[in-house]
Amino acid sequence: MIRNATIEDSDSMVELLTQLGYADTQRFIKVRIGELLENPDAMLLCYEVEGKVSALLSLHVIPQIALLGSFLRISYFVVDEHARSHNIGAKFEAYASQIAKERGCDRIEVHCNERRTDAHRFYMRQGYVESPKYFIKQITF
Repeated sequence: MIRNATIEDSDSMVELLTQLGYADTQRFIKVRIGELLENPDAMLLCYEVEGKVSALLSLHVIPQIALLGSFLRISYFVVDEHARSHNIGAKFEAYASQIAKERGCDRIEVHCNERRTDAHRFYMRQGYVESPKYFIKQITF
């Protein structure tokens, strides 16, 4: 079952984000969930299997000034390591594609670290193509 996330999902989200390599999110996760839930251009979704959150998907609609369509950015997408290879990712991605169409997006963008080779294969099976380069400027505070 795909549903909107809630603050009550924070422990499950911490566990899933830890599997992606994001440690120590416990101290701020509830604030971030609240911010995303209040943002009209963001969606935070959970995929439940037998009452357990088994996947997390964070999406953002970003309007474009030079192109007709907006684009949907997948910010975080993780399926629990114990639930992979059960078609959850494909169903969740198809749901994201439907949201993109409903919100007037003409493409979906996802940044996926080069070390996540299994994820790369997943995205390619879903019809994504690689579009390098991606630059990041780290801001410290």
